[in-house]
Amino acid sequence: MSTGTVETAARPASSTIRMTPRQKLVLALLLGSQFMIAVDFSILNVALPVVGEGLGFSLARLQWIATAFALAAAGFTLLFGRIADLFGRKRLFIGGMVLLGLSSALGGLATTPEVLLTARVLQGLATAAVTPAGLALLTTTFREGPLRERALGLNGALMSAGFTTGAILGGLLTDLLSWRWAFFINVPVAAAVVALAPALLTDSRIVCKHRLDVPGAVTVTGGLLALVYGLTRAGESGWTDPFALTALLAGAVLLVAFWFVEQRSAAPLVPVRIMRRRSVVWGNTAGLIAFATETSLVFLLTLYLQEVLGYSALATGLAFGVLGLGTVVGGALGGRAVGRYGGRATILTGGAVQAAATLSLVALGTSGGWLYLLLAATFVGGVGNMLLIVGFMVTATSGLPDSEQGLATGLATMTQQVGITLGIPVMSAVAAARAGAGAGASSPDAVLSGVTGAVLVNSLLVLAGSLLAGRALGAPKGARGTARATTKQPHPL
Repeated sequence: MSTGTVETAARPASSTIRMTPRQKLVLALLLGSQFMIAVDFSILNVALPVVGEGLGFSLARLQWIATAFALAAAGFTLLFGRIADLFGRKRLFIGGMVLLGLSSALGGLATTPEVLLTARVLQGLATAAVTPAGLALLTTTFREGPLRERALGLNGALMSAGFTTGAILGGLLTDLLSWRWAFFINVPVAAAVVALAPALLTDSRIVCKHRLDVPGAVTVTGGLLALVYGLTRAGESGWTDPFALTALLAGAVLLVAFWFVEQRSAAPLVPVRIMRRRSVVWGNTAGLIAFATETSLVFLLTLYLQEVLGYSALATGLAFGVLGLGTVVGGALGGRAVGRYGGRATILTGGAVQAAATLSLVALGTSGGWLYLLLAATFVGGVGNMLLIVGFMVTATSGLPDSEQGLATGLATMTQQVGITLGIPVMSAVAAARAGAGAGASSPDAVLSGVTGAVLVNSLLVLAGSLLAGRALGAPKGARGTARATTKQPHPL
């Protein structure tokens, strides 16, 4: 069991440590499932108008197709992460994949808005179960060190690529077949994972001596649900909307209550000692910044491509393929960077690269020639963003025993989903404020002004966030404090 300190001896080079054939199969299975989950986050985005027209959604209700999924996915992730620790990750992972396959079939067959929204909620619950359980299985399959860093790097790369792939695939399926195939495509993949998982996956044997912390589960789940709803509502109706403010206040109150509940609980859902760990707190802070800034940047550039340059939804999705390629490159480099330089240096480097690439987009103009700058900047920014994400994932899950890896990955997944939800309404508000009000606010020049203003804020946010996290993760007394945690002696380079 790890105690928060780590080895002081030099670690073997990652090139001398190889995965076993079984580890490769497990990795392929887990990465495939996480990639599919990531695709689900974005596959319906470009198809929303078509879905709404086909099922009779009003314009005001259309956003609930995305919100229903986000509420369930973000609200229940931490709870399911701890359930995985207490009652078995393999069981929860397989059960979640079964639910994902069935809910996807239900969504594809939906004939009314109510049935489709039910399917999206069930997909979100499946995501909340599969993601932390799958990551915990991954981190317990590969011990701390080069193999885990490499596996997490690949996982981060495929998840980010999944977001981009979802946008492209959603456009292709909607144009060539039907929006229903955005749901149906999950069914055979889920069935294959469920068929292979029992033979390939092994679970750490966990003896549960305590019941689930019900007061903690209620307060944190309620708090996250209220927070995500408030953020989504604010993005749609403005930050002065009374329902948004009430939800945000309720979320804050419940999350504060959760902190006090955990301090008094005999078997807390999230032990306070874990929430006080620098690696957990600041690793997740870096992750929150990484996901909030990059997903909101995609939103801003979607506005630019469609409202300023006049691109179609499919062409916009294809343009983001370059960003996806950058994240794959960054994921491949991320594990090696953490292994050689540590999580803190990787977070700082990734944040600086992403911030610089994002800042260059302030120069975008109204002619099509600026597309080349956008493609180059999103590729470089994707590399930096993935370095930041891999540094966050390794840092936030390191130094904890296998029995708490579901909790650690649940926290990391919650951070990811809250970041995705938080970024768009915040940057949308910045862009709207810069664009101004009135009839001219939707003109290409006004949209461009709003986008570039929000891009500047986005760049400053990622730079400030990564610098703060890097400073907080700095080791005391000259020791290296990174994903490998602090040591009492300086770690040899």
